[in-house]
Amino acid sequence: MNHYQPRTDDMFFILQQVLQAPAQLQELPDFGPAGTAVDTELMRQVLDEAGKFVGDVVAPLNRAGDQVGARWQDGVVTMPPGFRDAYQAFWQGGWPALSAASEDGGQGLPAVLEAMLYEMLSAANHGWTMAPGLLHGAYECIRHHASDELKARYLSKIATGEWLATMCLTEPHAGSDLGLCRSRAVPQADGSYRLSGTKIFISGGEHDLTDNIIHLVLARLPDAPPGPKGLSLFLVPKFCPDGSRSAVVCERIEEKMGLHGSPTCVMRFDEASARIVGEPGKGLNAMFVMMNAARLHVGLQGIGLLEAAWQKADAYAQERRQMRAPGARRAADPSHGASVPADARAAASAGAPLTPSPIAEHPAIRRILDTQRAWIDAGRVVAYRTALELDIAHRHPDAKRRAAASRWCALVTPVLKAAWTDQAFQGASACLQVFGGHGYVSEWGIEQIVRDARVAMIYEGTNEIQAIDLLLRKTLPDGGAAMADLLGDLAADLAGRGGAAATVVAHLEAFSRFLRERLLPRVAAPDAPADLPYWLADDFLRAVGLLLQAWAWARISNAPGCDPYAAAGTAFWRWIWPESSMRLAMMEATLAA
Repeated sequence: MNHYQPRTDDMFFILQQVLQAPAQLQELPDFGPAGTAVDTELMRQVLDEAGKFVGDVVAPLNRAGDQVGARWQDGVVTMPPGFRDAYQAFWQGGWPALSAASEDGGQGLPAVLEAMLYEMLSAANHGWTMAPGLLHGAYECIRHHASDELKARYLSKIATGEWLATMCLTEPHAGSDLGLCRSRAVPQADGSYRLSGTKIFISGGEHDLTDNIIHLVLARLPDAPPGPKGLSLFLVPKFCPDGSRSAVVCERIEEKMGLHGSPTCVMRFDEASARIVGEPGKGLNAMFVMMNAARLHVGLQGIGLLEAAWQKADAYAQERRQMRAPGARRAADPSHGASVPADARAAASAGAPLTPSPIAEHPAIRRILDTQRAWIDAGRVVAYRTALELDIAHRHPDAKRRAAASRWCALVTPVLKAAWTDQAFQGASACLQVFGGHGYVSEWGIEQIVRDARVAMIYEGTNEIQAIDLLLRKTLPDGGAAMADLLGDLAADLAGRGGAAATVVAHLEAFSRFLRERLLPRVAAPDAPADLPYWLADDFLRAVGLLLQAWAWARISNAPGCDPYAAAGTAFWRWIWPESSMRLAMMEATLAA
């Protein structure tokens, strides 16, 4: 099957017609007339050029990445054929530096353009994209927390993508509970540290794509208290400034279900020379800058992978002919659906052959394809809006608007990460179903997407942790005020738009009442079980995700030129939205138990 091709027209429709992104960005000093002057023409040009690079350079390597994979021998990892050349072209073309500050070697463009680029990259070649996937987060981490000395030495190299970075958190006994980390860093007389320990599941811990790799590592100082408050963050380069090799060894790479083109490494640090990033004991604070950026990108991975699966299934369904779709006319000859004159049809006997229909015309297949399309289009609205809010949170002159943007990002990012990575796997599996038995055969490529997509539900905080984060850390501590404000903002955004918008507003208001009158009082009740919020968290996140989709589809249906999206919109209201009632019923049952 043909490899993925970016559909930049669809992406730009969401950006321009649904979200009016250029107009919003013009309100920010950095992107207005006095700044970079980010207008519609510039955004379209960047998006189209990105699509060409992704489609022509990165996507064709996907199959080799899966079949050949990354290879480990004696601590050295060799990437699949073509991967290094593509990455060198990628960073030299300026693509990793889209949103980095110009003073750091970046282009100073909006975060939403970077988000759209990484959606395309994930769809085209998930394994290859794992290598630069952490660059933006590493850049922000070093920029905000590292010393001036470290910034001078490493920041521009990370900003431009000349050097790649890793995030070394997990240890064999410490996954989601980072407080159990045992890696140690011992201070030295010259201000450096000697870091020892083993980290696992390190994406891109060793490779031949770049001349250096910068490891950001969580470890403990000798006098650090136990638990997460005792963790500090350290920078360990593969090659030190004097050219010597650090005492960092890739012991092996994991044999995985998917992502064969991305080396998932076991890394051993043997008193490696390290420098601290940020303050002692504040490692998680610095690392979460990196993790939050990664979570948005993982949500975009979900959208991209689902788009790639949909493209394959849709193309196959248009070509594959089987049986006769309900309502199809009897033909005088098996002409593969070609038009047959009326008199010829009238002359056909009752036993004349039936013309097989493209399976895309069969309701069962149409339902699968339109449902995945509904998730993709709504996901883009939510993800692109989140990327826009990142820039607004950092740059808007109005403090209230910055606060609202920060609230959006805090509440929506875990929903985007969990809901859309879950659908990437479930939806890719549904797209495999379109192929029948051919989908189970590797030559068609759809089974690779199913395998590759599964890990996105796990890394950067499992989807269950995203749900706990949303309810227990983002919603309950302030009595639901931030969540209620978000729901109110969504309702205000739809006010006066008519059509489906009025229905969505009513549901947003009903959910806000449920939060205020049922969920919060029960969780706070003296007799409430301590684990009650944890039983509710998954259904709560899913319900919020469905509300965000409903908001997105109300926006799409009001946008100029939305007619081509009608079938996907119908699929959302018919086959996705009814789940919201089920999730509310499940939460009510849990509250009443």
